[in-house]
Amino acid sequence: MGPTLFIYLAYGAVAIGLTVWLARTLHNNGTAFLADIFSDRPELATAINRLLVVGFYMLNLGYSFLLLREPVVSSAEQAGRLLINRLGVLLVTLGLIHFVNMLVFWKIRRRTLLDMAPPPVTPQVMISKPDSEPFPA
Repeated sequence: MGPTLFIYLAYGAVAIGLTVWLARTLHNNGTAFLADIFSDRPELATAINRLLVVGFYMLNLGYSFLLLREPVVSSAEQAGRLLINRLGVLLVTLGLIHFVNMLVFWKIRRRTLLDMAPPPVTPQVMISKPDSEPFPA
């Protein structure tokens, strides 16, 4: 078994294992977060969480396999460097994607909380709708 095949097998095993572990962790912890955002529609929170996991698998596995495109290595030292380099790039990218997702959901949650907030000043007078048009047509 040459160094290139070893790299493909090792990288594939680590990338798949890492993606599955991260997807489960994000799914389990994301459930509470999404339930808070969509407290009035829990079925929507569950559906969004599942869709996010599917998208996470597709994006991360696809990207991790595209990352491995590399010329054939000839020594074990080059193979080791390639493996470490590609796993590092994968982890940094996964982290960035995760923080972008968290930013989007933080903004959604903030907007939801603002919509539910009471008005800054208690209304003093209620104005009713006029019965007729104020200006003739």
